[in-house]
Amino acid sequence: MRVLVTGGAGFIGSHLVDELLAQGHEVVVLDDFSQGNEANIAHHFSNPSFRLVRGDVTDASLMESLVRDCELIYHLAAVVGVYYVLQDPLRTIRVNVLGTELVLALAQRYRRRVLVASSSEVYGKSRKSRLKETDNGVFGPPEASRWCYALSKSLDEHMALAYHRLGLEVSVVRYFNAYGPRLDPRGYGSVIARFISQALEGKPITVYGDGSQTRSFTYVADTVQGTILAATLPQALGKIFNIGNGREISILELAELVKEKAASSSPIVFVPYSEAYGPDFEEARKRCPDTSKAERILGFKAEVPLEEGLERTIRWFKERKG
Repeated sequence: MRVLVTGGAGFIGSHLVDELLAQGHEVVVLDDFSQGNEANIAHHFSNPSFRLVRGDVTDASLMESLVRDCELIYHLAAVVGVYYVLQDPLRTIRVNVLGTELVLALAQRYRRRVLVASSSEVYGKSRKSRLKETDNGVFGPPEASRWCYALSKSLDEHMALAYHRLGLEVSVVRYFNAYGPRLDPRGYGSVIARFISQALEGKPITVYGDGSQTRSFTYVADTVQGTILAATLPQALGKIFNIGNGREISILELAELVKEKAASSSPIVFVPYSEAYGPDFEEARKRCPDTSKAERILGFKAEVPLEEGLERTIRWFKERKG
């Protein structure tokens, strides 16, 4: 099968490309490298089944040529990460919404199946202990720019289901804090990347707020597995799935675990959100998935424990640093 992966040079996208090529597919990657990294996919450059296209997901003529020539689309291209979202909220909205609408419209025109990657951010500030796909999103005011990402991904989901009503074969996955090798060491899109970099460099490990906020973290191999299941199984069509690990951990506990696994002497320090992101920043207190729908319909279950995943990720950071 000829597969198009938008955002395929990014963290999750590049791991997805690895697996698709391993399964024998032809893979075309589209990436503008605003956040993707050529090093993530350079090992495929000599593979005749791999093709890289440098371009923008909002470029209509380019996207039409790519969608027309593929059989399946994994749409991962987006502006992600709090740093990038706060830096340019307007670009976040334009890329995430207009890019997704273009992909869906072209997939409808050429009758291509498409997987839309969304985010646990669509749950917003919900304080439910286990988040289900049918739960309400709870968002802050427009003055808090960080919510533009959540709302853009929520609108992506609405568009996907609206196109499905017109006959498009589409499914949606909501990612919960994927991590693993190839994370940006600067930590712009991942608290785990930031903690590991700080721990290995002997710098203070900075916990924002009081550290009691909780998250669930999913090793990237599990994220890729869930993505492929949702993109290919017939029973996934027209549905939204949480793709995550059901283990919940506080950010302070995560910092302590990273420090232990990295054998680091770095102190753990607390930084107010206002100092890190400005006075209007709002943060969700809890974010843990109910994955029973994905387990029941897709047969998906995250397999890699957090401790093991952190050890693999820290090992990659050390090798890269060396």
